[in-house]
Amino acid sequence: MKKVLWWIVLWIGVAAAGAASAQTEKELADEYFKKDDCVKAISYYARILKDGFDIAALRNYALCASKTKIWGDAEQFFKKQIKNDASNASWYYLYWGSLLEDQGKSGEAFKRYEQTLAATGQKIDQKRDMAEEFRSRNQPLWAKNAYLQARETAKRSDLFQLELASTYRDLNEPEKMIDELLSYGTRYQNMEVVQNMLGDFTKDEKEQALLEKVLYEKIQKFPDQGFYNELLIWYQIQRKDFYKAFIQERALDKRFKHNGSRLYNLGMLALQNIDYANSVAIFDYIVKEYPKGQLYPVARRMAIFSREEQVKNTYPIKRNEVSKLLSQYQQLVDELGVGARTVEALHNMAMLNAFYLDDFKKAIATMQLAIEGGKSEKNFVDKCKLDLGDIYLLQGEPWEASLLYSQVEKSQKDDQLGYEAKLRNAKLSYFKGEFELAKAVLDILKKATSREIANDANQLSLLIMDNTGLDSNETAMKQYANVELMLFQNKKYEAIDTLKQLYQKYQKHSLSDEILWLTAKTYMKLDSNQQALVILQTLTSKFGIDILGDDALFSMAKLYQEKLKDKDEAMKLYQQLMEKYPGSIFVAESRKRFRQLRGDVVN
Repeated sequence: MKKVLWWIVLWIGVAAAGAASAQTEKELADEYFKKDDCVKAISYYARILKDGFDIAALRNYALCASKTKIWGDAEQFFKKQIKNDASNASWYYLYWGSLLEDQGKSGEAFKRYEQTLAATGQKIDQKRDMAEEFRSRNQPLWAKNAYLQARETAKRSDLFQLELASTYRDLNEPEKMIDELLSYGTRYQNMEVVQNMLGDFTKDEKEQALLEKVLYEKIQKFPDQGFYNELLIWYQIQRKDFYKAFIQERALDKRFKHNGSRLYNLGMLALQNIDYANSVAIFDYIVKEYPKGQLYPVARRMAIFSREEQVKNTYPIKRNEVSKLLSQYQQLVDELGVGARTVEALHNMAMLNAFYLDDFKKAIATMQLAIEGGKSEKNFVDKCKLDLGDIYLLQGEPWEASLLYSQVEKSQKDDQLGYEAKLRNAKLSYFKGEFELAKAVLDILKKATSREIANDANQLSLLIMDNTGLDSNETAMKQYANVELMLFQNKKYEAIDTLKQLYQKYQKHSLSDEILWLTAKTYMKLDSNQQALVILQTLTSKFGIDILGDDALFSMAKLYQEKLKDKDEAMKLYQQLMEKYPGSIFVAESRKRFRQLRGDVVN
């Protein structure tokens, strides 16, 4: 019994020693490999592979063999391993072929790659492994061959569709890539995966055009297969081509009886992307097609609202167009009555009357009607009160405005509208020249939960801090604040004239760069881009080292890119910003835009 126990202990000890030795060999091999001592590493890797297959060891063995150029020894080693480890022969053939390619023997490498695939036999998983290895080694052609062989062996055309799509992308065969993705999408109805991959793959204009062409062909061939329509709509939305998306969505709406619901969502997307013409067309279509539908009231209001945004963003704004909008809103209210379905229309009418027609009396009466009609909705009522306060401010009654703002502050104490009310009260103090009071409130709002409100508060607080206390009566700051009030009152042209006078008067004042910046921003809002550029150029040349230098340069670059369509000048300015202001918050966006203009693929 003791003798048996002794042999067991001895066997365990030998096994443990062997394991420790094997572990040590692997660690030594990897250590030599990391130190780029391939002569020592390769002998260890060879011993490891003789004891059992290890893909990491094989990869490092092949790398070392290539570095040390021991072609003959490596070839003999691979031959022996293929004979002794037949189940992993495909791996050895693959790396043998790789070594032959390193020697420039492409013909012989081709044969080894053929043997790689042949050695996988009927093993689907091993063919997939070879395909993945070929892809990782930048051999997409052989990866494709491996995937297709796997399909043929399994007699299944749906295998590895996503992998083949990626491989065809590597091979620059976009038509086959698209075909694989569409086949996968229709088979599994997995729109999200297909969209994600197409979004990554179709960066090139030619590929985009091909995708659109293929989808149209599929729609004609399979009119009842909604997948292709949905994908085409998604693609057109990505390109912000809302007109074409509208045509497709309209067809789906009729075929699948969506009753305008998806069209409504598309109309809202067009509106958010400032495509007012198409948002109007989409909402008008819903109104016409579904006069008794649930979406009719809101679609009709949104059609008018889209026209409103179009009118307000076309300079100079025409009063007769504003009057037409008011007439359309009034017709809606007359048809549906004052109630939950029309209170938003009443709110918009009040704002148009106040800010564009200066009819404050009518604006106040209409806003009060909206408040009465929507009194069951606290947030809506408080939002209307804030805007009613603005109307009183336009009319020259700041105390009434402050009273309404304060009511909302109290009603929505810890909510977004409450912070907005506090900000409007602070701005009112600023307009009135009560800078110390305004700053005290703004400093509180800098900690607001809303990032937008916190940023606005911070900017105005800094403006007051930097430009007050410089003279006893703060004349320059008061005049500047008065210009901001003009802009609030939508008196942009008067504001520009006053800003020009202020700049002439206060060229040596600390406000001079702010005056130029506000002038440039006002010109941009009026779409007077050449005038804006002149001011921005003055700002960058005279105040380039100050806080607004990078703002001005970034705005110039955007104008050249988006409005003037001067790609070269835009790239030049983005490059200049990245070099001159490396710590600017605009550096990341400038780099992205620069790369896009250069033609890089940017995710």
